[in-house]
Amino acid sequence: MESEQTVLITGASAGIGLAMARALSKTTYRVFLTARQSSLARFDVHAIGESNHVRIRPLDVTKAEERDALIAEAERDWGGIDILINNAGVSYRAVVEHVEEHERLAQMDVNFRSPMELIRLVLPGMRAKRAGRIITVSSVGGMMAMPTMAAYSASKFALEGAHEALWYEVQPWGIRVSLVQPGFVDSDGFQKVRYTPKSGRSEHELAEPYHEHYVNMTPFIEKIMKSSRATPESVANVVLKTMRRKRPPLRVPATLDAVGFSVLRRILPRSTYHWLLYRMLPRVDTWGPSPKRVTSLPPPSDDSD
Repeated sequence: MESEQTVLITGASAGIGLAMARALSKTTYRVFLTARQSSLARFDVHAIGESNHVRIRPLDVTKAEERDALIAEAERDWGGIDILINNAGVSYRAVVEHVEEHERLAQMDVNFRSPMELIRLVLPGMRAKRAGRIITVSSVGGMMAMPTMAAYSASKFALEGAHEALWYEVQPWGIRVSLVQPGFVDSDGFQKVRYTPKSGRSEHELAEPYHEHYVNMTPFIEKIMKSSRATPESVANVVLKTMRRKRPPLRVPATLDAVGFSVLRRILPRSTYHWLLYRMLPRVDTWGPSPKRVTSLPPPSDDSD
């Protein structure tokens, strides 16, 4: 029953997480809504407050002490976490050559290491109950990679692999594991993408070798997102339906394009698949050392006449 189950949502103050927070705060589930301390005010803005079954807590998923304290509170007051929804994430936009080790680790820390640590903390309680749900919001980026998003896709590919292993490992205890895979969603998510110092410079300097990669991919992704029929609310609805299914699948596409890419990967030879996607990239004939590439601004016009 809902009133006997405790749900933990990470990254609940914006986007898909906020949509889930709105929906679950109206149910009888006991819910922990979490976000970084600096983002907690967003709950007030959206008229989401605490009640006898809703608690709002600061959680930087990368901080072990905050993870430990939250799980300890859940175990002390509500008997532990029955449903973990890993939603918090960040995204870096940079080609491989523009990501240094500390930036790569920062990407992996939020998107991979931290959700796996939360899973590790809740599993003993779930095993003791012989029940539980682990749902992680992955991405189409976890089944396919795009140029300028290498570190992001690496973090999502890692999530996918670890969850596939986990699916097998916890079956004997009746614990259900699912990856919800959104594709392009009509939201302001593209505005929150982080640049490294090298990728930011390359986007703004014409002579940079990867300049065309950035200046074409950025508006391309923005245009697709704005034209998508998927919204944070529709993806949140997929997550909540998955949460309530008796036997949810391991992978759940959450948008039409996620379904489409999944089908393409299955039916096309891998070489054909990659060739097709490469040809679909925006103005790819201008990338790199292409003669069509602009590497300098046009000279100023001579108005002396």
